Amino acid sequence: MKSHLLLPAAAALIALSACNSQPSKPEIVDTNPDPMAAELANKGAVELPPAIKADKTFRCKDNSLVYVTFFQGDKQAIVKTKQDGSPTTLKAEKAGDPLVADGGWKLTGDPSHITLTQPGKGEQACKA
Repeated sequence: MKSHLLLPAAAALIALSACNSQPSKPEIVDTNPDPMAAELANKGAVELPPAIKADKTFRCKDNSLVYVTFFQGDKQAIVKTKQDGSPTTLKAEKAGDPLVADGGWKLTGDPSHITLTQPGKGEQACKA
């Protein structure tokens, strides 16, 4: 009885050993060439947007509130004069330079104290 069970098992092992689990050439799934493959291969590295460093609410000398989001690298900040107001992005060429935007915006400082110049207003100090 045991020899009758061993014979089919041995035949199955011999059949499986003849199978090649690794094909000699990779299988091609998609035959459509990518029209942008060369362009993407020659593209430079992508710079990710900076991470948020701090999101602060400041009270200024004229008793107004300003909402500022600071970003890592100290070359960008977003300023809003109302909590649900439109954001203004201020940027600098290098860290440490004043952050500026079109229209007369200028911001210097850090997440605890800033000096802000807004269009139509003078320069004023603000603290978190």
